[in-house]
Amino acid sequence: MEERIHKPVLLKEVIELLNVQKNKNYIDCTVGEGGHTIEILKKNAPRGRVLGFEIDRDLYEKMRLRGLKRLILVNDSYSNLKKIVEREKFPRVCGILADLGISSWHLEKSGRGFTFRKDEPLIMKYNFSVEISAMDVVNEFSQDELERIFKEYGNERFAKKIASEIVKERKKRKIERTLQLVEIIKRAVPRWYLRRKIHFATKTFLALRIVVNRELENVRAFLPQATDILEKKGRLAVISFHSLEDKIVKNFLREKEREGILRILTKKPIVPSKEEIIQNPRSRSAKLRVALKIK
Repeated sequence: MEERIHKPVLLKEVIELLNVQKNKNYIDCTVGEGGHTIEILKKNAPRGRVLGFEIDRDLYEKMRLRGLKRLILVNDSYSNLKKIVEREKFPRVCGILADLGISSWHLEKSGRGFTFRKDEPLIMKYNFSVEISAMDVVNEFSQDELERIFKEYGNERFAKKIASEIVKERKKRKIERTLQLVEIIKRAVPRWYLRRKIHFATKTFLALRIVVNRELENVRAFLPQATDILEKKGRLAVISFHSLEDKIVKNFLREKEREGILRILTKKPIVPSKEEIIQNPRSRSAKLRVALKIK
């Protein structure tokens, strides 16, 4: 399959709404391949710094080898934000960005089963210290638990049938590969579901990824830490890609606005333009929310 070039989502909007200033310090919680990070470093030159988080060891090493000046790069999760800021003695943070989407590298190159378009082992871990893999989930979780995961995290309408088909299959042989799982899902859903614009395995794979990497728990842990760390008049920008993440972010910002701690700058989330979606189809579900710390 042709490799897609990494494109940072909503780049122009992020830089504008973060209000990146010369010589100020910023945090990028999800460095990935560095799209947003590099742009922030251009704008906060010559003395501003960026503290960058990248949980994936391979991506961390890839970025570290680039030797970007004024970037302090850490191989850790943004759920440990406060601890790392204290350890690195990173003061006066004027802006924090978290792009919660999966990077193109994970889909195209990691070989860890994030994509349903290649035959890969069902791992789906960003960080190998994570306790469970997608393989563990599909082979060991109960049918009821699988159904709940696919419904709750993937909003999958055929969650019950997919869970039932997985349990049936794993009695015959262990489910170890992505294309194995794709075939199971294919058998479980009606024929018309296979012809939709969105691939029929999308929601199941998304749900598994969220559970394996504890993505929603990490977002919940991150948001209050980010609010505490920001300087007064500092800005928090979060890009989410599915409704559960966006709901957590939206509700948190509203609660902090009611408490007089933040002021929401995006009354409605910023979404990609038609042009950006054409150039980068993976941006289509992105939602950017930004708030200003006022207390």
